[in-house]
Amino acid sequence: MAVNRLLRGSASSRALRLAHRGDWRHAPENTISAFRAALAIPGCDGIELDVRLASDGVAVCYHDATLTRVDGIDRPVGDLSADELRAIGVPTLDVALAAIPRRAFLDVELKGDPGRAAFDVLVAGRGPGLERAVVSSFEPAALERIAGLAPTWPRWLNTDAATPSAIATAVELGCRGLAAEWHSLDPGAIRRASAAGLEVIAWTVRRRPTAARLERLGVAALCVEGAALDG
Repeated sequence: MAVNRLLRGSASSRALRLAHRGDWRHAPENTISAFRAALAIPGCDGIELDVRLASDGVAVCYHDATLTRVDGIDRPVGDLSADELRAIGVPTLDVALAAIPRRAFLDVELKGDPGRAAFDVLVAGRGPGLERAVVSSFEPAALERIAGLAPTWPRWLNTDAATPSAIATAVELGCRGLAAEWHSLDPGAIRRASAAGLEVIAWTVRRRPTAARLERLGVAALCVEGAALDG
């Protein structure tokens, strides 16, 4: 089932538009405020968010390995507890799931292998069938871990380029989709991925003309930010 049909229950050909870490133009990325700002935009179908572990094993929403770029604190995320991170505005995954309505599609990108901690929270927040959501990662081990816990959950392999090797890896992992950096996507790459049974997701798209072109090529979803998020 294509991801756009998974969300809408229809044969709509429009690609899903997932806000990359929320709408960081109005609030820091991967925060509740950024998620809510994105979902207030007409045409935004859902959220792409990042998950890694705090020092106490709690799953939190954060992209970088350190707090330097976003929060100006020169410390690894994994050195702080969930309470310490919460104090500087980093939400736990359970709080994020509670704040994001179930109608919104979720791309939950695993950084490292949060394993059982993230899995249990996702089950509580989106049900045992992972309703209207996928788990994605650049790391095959993280995707294998999720497959071991929930074999039927949809997974996307994230990759810098939609190469034949990446397509083969996604197939070997039993992934539903290949999420590739958009510059690597052309008709041939999409045709090869589709022939392998994979839906194709493009990241990170910032311009509306780029989004429109990729949609015409047949991508199932677009990870968007900036102007591309607005329409």
